[in-house]
Amino acid sequence: MYKEVDSAWVLVIVGTALPALVLVLFSDFLNTPFGGYADQRLALSFISGFLILASIGAQARHSPLSRGVSAKAFFPTLVLCLTFLLLSLSFQGQRYVWVEPGMYAFFFLATVAGGRWLVWSGGAAAFGFWLIVLVAALCALYGLASVNVYLFATFDGVTKLIDFIPWGFVNIRYWSHIATWCLPLIPLAVLVGPFKDVRLWRGVVLLGAGMWWWILFLTTGRGSALGIAFGVVLVLLLFGRKAFPWLKVFLQYLFAGIVIWLLLSVAIPSFMEGGVQVRSIKTDSSGRIPLFVEAWKMSLQNFPFGMGPQSWLTHEPITEAYATGKKFGHPHNMYLMWAAEYGWLLIAAMGLVVVQAIRNFWRRRAELFESGDSNQLLLLAGFTASVSAALFHAGVSAVFMAPGSMLVGLFVLIGFWALILPAGDSLQEARSTANPRRRMIVAGLLSAAFLILWALWMNEVWQYYQDMRADEAYYYEHESEGTLPRFWFHGNYPRD
Repeated sequence: MYKEVDSAWVLVIVGTALPALVLVLFSDFLNTPFGGYADQRLALSFISGFLILASIGAQARHSPLSRGVSAKAFFPTLVLCLTFLLLSLSFQGQRYVWVEPGMYAFFFLATVAGGRWLVWSGGAAAFGFWLIVLVAALCALYGLASVNVYLFATFDGVTKLIDFIPWGFVNIRYWSHIATWCLPLIPLAVLVGPFKDVRLWRGVVLLGAGMWWWILFLTTGRGSALGIAFGVVLVLLLFGRKAFPWLKVFLQYLFAGIVIWLLLSVAIPSFMEGGVQVRSIKTDSSGRIPLFVEAWKMSLQNFPFGMGPQSWLTHEPITEAYATGKKFGHPHNMYLMWAAEYGWLLIAAMGLVVVQAIRNFWRRRAELFESGDSNQLLLLAGFTASVSAALFHAGVSAVFMAPGSMLVGLFVLIGFWALILPAGDSLQEARSTANPRRRMIVAGLLSAAFLILWALWMNEVWQYYQDMRADEAYYYEHESEGTLPRFWFHGNYPRD
């Protein structure tokens, strides 16, 4: 019975992850109705809602919706999601006030609900195996396609490759955060899972990972480099020698990237007139410090409640440095942005989830160290490196909120959450003895309430999209700030 449940739920999440990852990496090849950025945002909205609803239905059939274990497990996440919404109540007179709070609330709820049901159904490891296969295969395909882009560009005499590579992203930083999520995961594809001993697979993964490292060198993504370095160091501190197999493959792929960089960015361009231009590595803060200070000052204006959703886009400048400097759609720090807009109460609520995650991680780590399960230890090490790298990166660039990053991050976080939950939280332990009819009634009521909230939110999302498109012509004609990407790529245009 449990094997059937495992397969079904793993298939649901993997089947949802595949089109999501394809949409993120290959939107240029897809005939999408609203453009890559908008379609990714809409996909995130639908997928997070679908996963929550599917989780409610799955738990109604096989686990206790009414028992204390469920409420306790979800309590920190529910507090975080409700804090996003409750702190926005006092700003409900503003336009589009529920759009971003709703996105974050559904995102985090889908993450925890999806991960917990994977554990209850015993499918955590299976999902981890198949997710890394998807990530490695699609990243390899993207990397190999980049070779064609490189060849066409060089044959046409193009010397500034960053205008073409990475392709498929409206901004280099959006690609770099995908790299931050994926590069620590790719080594797992040849260490665990169904194809780890297939020589052809190992070669393809090596080449694909090397291409991604080359692109990262080409774009000089400092946020990615710092984040990934942080993730590697953290994993070594937490897992010690048990993480060495993962580290060995990780360094092999890094070396492959250096070799490819020497070939494509040094050797071949040496035969071209003028060579290939590369981005210089900046040693300054790229104007982030005034943004950080502005966000900090905002967070103190209405302490501890914040200045309201999207107030970064609409508030009157507080500091002179920001008032006279370049404007962005966010302060390049996800956590300061949340503190500025939703207040330090939200950061405290997020702290509850972090504390729960740390507690679960240490319990699970101890279980795996005791059992000696090398496959699950390696999985946990790789996912820990990915998540810690991405969350660190979000602290210096705030690209976490880009739809591509959130789509990839949704499934990585689901896998991480499932891997850190102790084995004692399995379905066998949590199986309900309550009346099945009662469980179905509770599930029906929860599903109905959720669908109503989700439909109301999606209506505002759609209205926001239509209004922003209507304002586009006016904005480009009368304003000179350029695009300020937030929920939609074109930011929050002023309305009459």
